Amino acid sequence: MLNMIKQGWRPLAVLILLFIIWELSVVIFDVPKWFLPAPSDIITVGINEWTEYNQHVFATVELIIIGFIVGSLSGIIVATVLHLIPVLRQSMYPLIILSQNIPIIVLAPLLVGWFGFGMLPKLIVITLVCFFPIAISLLGGLQQTDRDLRHYMLMAGATKRQMFWKLEWLSALPSLFSGLKISATYSVMGAVISEWLGANNGLGVYMTLASSSFRADRVFVAIFIIVFISLLFFMLIVWLEKRIIRWQASEKRNTNGSS
Repeated sequence: MLNMIKQGWRPLAVLILLFIIWELSVVIFDVPKWFLPAPSDIITVGINEWTEYNQHVFATVELIIIGFIVGSLSGIIVATVLHLIPVLRQSMYPLIILSQNIPIIVLAPLLVGWFGFGMLPKLIVITLVCFFPIAISLLGGLQQTDRDLRHYMLMAGATKRQMFWKLEWLSALPSLFSGLKISATYSVMGAVISEWLGANNGLGVYMTLASSSFRADRVFVAIFIIVFISLLFFMLIVWLEKRIIRWQASEKRNTNGSS
């Protein structure tokens, strides 16, 4: 944690400087609040009106978590199956790439028309945006397993199952977490987009209502909360990555010690 603070003080200082410039610019040029509110006004609204939008925050966070879990599991399962069945990988890999060329902003209204305004179309949107980075990253990591270690385990009589769990899966964990970090931010974006196009609550709905009533301060409150959620989600994945992939550091220490 201390190391993260040491590394993060510079961007934090730049962010504070930008907020100071923003605040002074609004005051000096007398910018109307409906056009561009000052950061102090946004913070005031965010604190005073918490009871009016907290249900939207909780609804979006719930949607993000469920969608991220579903999308992550789908990506992991598909990548594992394609890796273990090369013929299927050769047949399905191009289709996975093509699926990402469909604009979500166009697909989301169709999903709402097909499945209604419930949670299902929103989960589909989040799953689609989370699925691709995880599936591609994990599949690439599984295929980049060290050939010498693979050859050594084959000579030691390892089965295909042992090869996967004890070598290929562990070697692919860094790639998997790279995909998870990308999907963590994508899941927030996907949740807000799905709420824009059809929902009863959520930060996307709150932003739409605030924008239609020319409440720019509320729009920026929602933007700040979304950015905070994305950053918090990303940091959680980074924290899990450092805790889970300890075998790499121990392997490097053993290698350095033997040499």
